[in-house]
Amino acid sequence: MLKGKVAIVTGSTSGIGLGIARALAGAGADIVMNGFGDTGEIEKLRAGIESEFKVRAIYVGADMSKPAEIEKLAKEATARMGRIDIIVNNAGSSTSRRSSISRRKNGMR
Repeated sequence: MLKGKVAIVTGSTSGIGLGIARALAGAGADIVMNGFGDTGEIEKLRAGIESEFKVRAIYVGADMSKPAEIEKLAKEATARMGRIDIIVNNAGSSTSRRSSISRRKNGMR
């Protein structure tokens, strides 16, 4: 169904993002993984997706809170995979309770 398509899935080194990457690979998409974690564990996950689903899978490290790194992710993914067809922006960030309280005090939500 997605054979020949390339999907970037941010936050795909664990949890929901990894599940999304596996589902897309199961549908035939080649996968660009992104997220934080132990390099060795990420490599095992990447190799496992390639082996189990017979798709190409690469890992590109980039911090999604930094615009320059987002651009690097897109450029490297395109250079290595030839195209980008699907982007799943699953990476999350957390804000501290303190910053949430500060925003409310300043009239922001």
